[in-house]
Amino acid sequence: MTTVVPRSDFARDILHVYAIITWATVGIALVVGITLAWVLIRFRDRPGAQLPVQTRGHTALEIAWTIAPALVLLVIAVPTIQVIFRTQAAPGPGALEITVLGRQWWWEFRYPTLDVVTANELHVPAGRPVALRLDGPDVIHSFWVPQLGGKRDVVPGRLNRLAFTAETPGEYRGQCAEFCGTSHANMGMRVIVDAPDAFERWVAAQRAAPGEPSGLAAEGKAIFTRSACVGCHTVRGVSTGALGPDLTTFGSRRTLAAGMLPNTVEAVTAWLKNPPALKPGAKMPPLGLTEAQARAVAAYLMSLK
Repeated sequence: MTTVVPRSDFARDILHVYAIITWATVGIALVVGITLAWVLIRFRDRPGAQLPVQTRGHTALEIAWTIAPALVLLVIAVPTIQVIFRTQAAPGPGALEITVLGRQWWWEFRYPTLDVVTANELHVPAGRPVALRLDGPDVIHSFWVPQLGGKRDVVPGRLNRLAFTAETPGEYRGQCAEFCGTSHANMGMRVIVDAPDAFERWVAAQRAAPGEPSGLAAEGKAIFTRSACVGCHTVRGVSTGALGPDLTTFGSRRTLAAGMLPNTVEAVTAWLKNPPALKPGAKMPPLGLTEAQARAVAAYLMSLK
């Protein structure tokens, strides 16, 4: 996670502003440092030296050190304002719209035009503008993927927007950047920038109906449908819960618990037995499943791809 290797137009604009501020700061530091060194050498105490002439008030100098900082601020302000207006502009007609919901302590991503819902892993196509609509159902969060753009707050009751065009396919880590409770530090995300054809394949896989499981996974589905899971989670064609992440394609995700754990049968089994033990403050309570039951449900969830 670094802001100095931009991978989108938005991140590149922000880095440009940072560069201006950095060079302005370096210039100020050089002027101050050189002036200070000259004063220390020129007016250092010498044995028998006379007291230097005392200057009380210097109109030209005072005007100069008032105007100079104003010019520096102007040099910084102009490109900053330009970037603010450019990044706040309405997205073009071809932009991919995505609704981002920040929840304690995970991210939900909805693609209204594609009929896709996922969690903690945001897929976007390279080279296509993306328009994020940011909303927070519970407390204030902050969406931040350093290589793709600056932070943008996710505030309950207020719609914020963030637009960017990802340039390079790859995987980019993100993080909630606003303290939001016990597991704030564990509220990560992954943005996967796909080549356009790979993104279309991902969308098709997300929209496909899950197949009927067999063996241990079928046993896990039976446990899932008669437990409290169905009250909180959606699995297309099985349940319609809305409090927790949509699990319809859970097995295709690479991580669990907003990036805390690898998405493996062992990690999912441990999670199902006692989520708060792995993620402090997790809203999902222990379900009272035995080891065998948890492993069966884990097998079912991993089959959902």
